[in-house]
Formats: sequence, C-alpha cells, structure tokens
Amino acid sequence: MSAFLALVRRDLTLAMRSGGSTLTLIAFYLAVGTIMPIAIGPDKQLLAQLAPALIWVGVLLSMLLGLDRLFLNDHEDGSLALMRHANLPLAAICLGKLLVHWLVTALPLILMTPVMAMLFTMDGAALWRTVLALLAGTPAVVALGGIGAAVAVSLRGGGFLAPIIILPLTIPVLIFGVSAIAPAAGAGTSSAAFLFLVAISLLATAFSPFAIALALKLAED
Repeated sequence: MSAFLALVRRDLTLAMRSGGSTLTLIAFYLAVGTIMPIAIGPDKQLLAQLAPALIWVGVLLSMLLGLDRLFLNDHEDGSLALMRHANLPLAAICLGKLLVHWLVTALPLILMTPVMAMLFTMDGAALWRTVLALLAGTPAVVALGGIGAAVAVSLRGGGFLAPIIILPLTIPVLIFGVSAIAPAAGAGTSSAAFLFLVAISLLATAFSPFAIALALKLAED
C-alpha cells in the first residue's frame, strides 16, 4: 500500500509541476461553454434543454485532449521499463496512474461545471444531477482512455491515435450520462441511467488496469 501511495504522490507532484496541461483542458472546456450559447442563440429554454449533452461533450472532448500525457513521458524516459520490475504489480501501477489522471483532468472539469451551468442557464437541480453524473461517469472515460493511451504509447503520432480509438467506446457513457441528467422517457429512467453509468465505471475501472498492463508490456517488448 505504501508503494502505491508513493506512486500516486510522485505522479501528482509531476502533474503539479506541469500544471499548464490542466489549465489547457479547463480553458478548452470553458471555450465550449462560451461558443455553444453563441451558436445556438438567445433561446434560454432551448439552451437549458441542450445543456446536459453540451456539458458531457465538452467534458469528454477535454479529457481526450489529455490522453497523450498519461504514459508517454514515462515511456520516453524509461520509467515504464523500470516499473515492470517493481515489487508493485504493473496493473496496480496502472490503477494509480488512472487515479492521478482522474484527479488532474476530470476533477478540475467537474469543479468548473457550475460556471458552465451559468452559461447554459441550468437550474440548481439540473446542476446537481450533472455533477453526480460526471462523478459517476468520468472514471469510465479515464479507464477507457488509459487503454487507448497504452495501445498508442509506442506508436508514432499516438497522441492523435488514442482519442480516435477511445471515442467510439465512450458513446455508452455519453448516452447514459445525458440520460441521468435529463431523461427523455420520464423520471424513472434517470435513476436507471445513473445506475448503468455507475456500473460502466466500476467495470471499466476494475478491468482496465489489467488491459493497460498487457498493452504496456507489448509496447515495451
């Protein structure tokens, strides 16, 4: 456990030292929130109706922008090769990296969601459901993104390839995430969509470290 916490602390420290990437994601997220109301027009009712989908799309695209830094630096400086010989299993190392990646990408975007809610004229109840849906669904996006980043880490132009690989896999997260905020078929579907969202995140978080570890081993061989 101490080795796992030491790894998380190390990656958090490195992420804080290069905090410009997180600021870039936040800037992109807010840019989406600024441009979309201009494109849609002054209809506040329509804007509030589309807000859940627009927020989820903004979060998803922003998180995909940060995929290239998940394993690339460790691959280039040889840290990944050393981690394969550590006492901590490679799958546990991958889980720690996913946790740090969620903390430095998804969490800041979730914290900025109230600003997006103001731009989209969302009410308080919708904002609360949005925050809960993002907390439930973004772990799945991080887990699936980690698989794409691991597959593309040794490929030339992998930073562009990883989002293309992962984007189709995140469509269920997007569908259930929007439905958990603004159900299309009645209030009962909101709870069901939220439970599906939690289930997807749990399954993705449970299995992705092993898939990532396998992909990294193949990349290093």
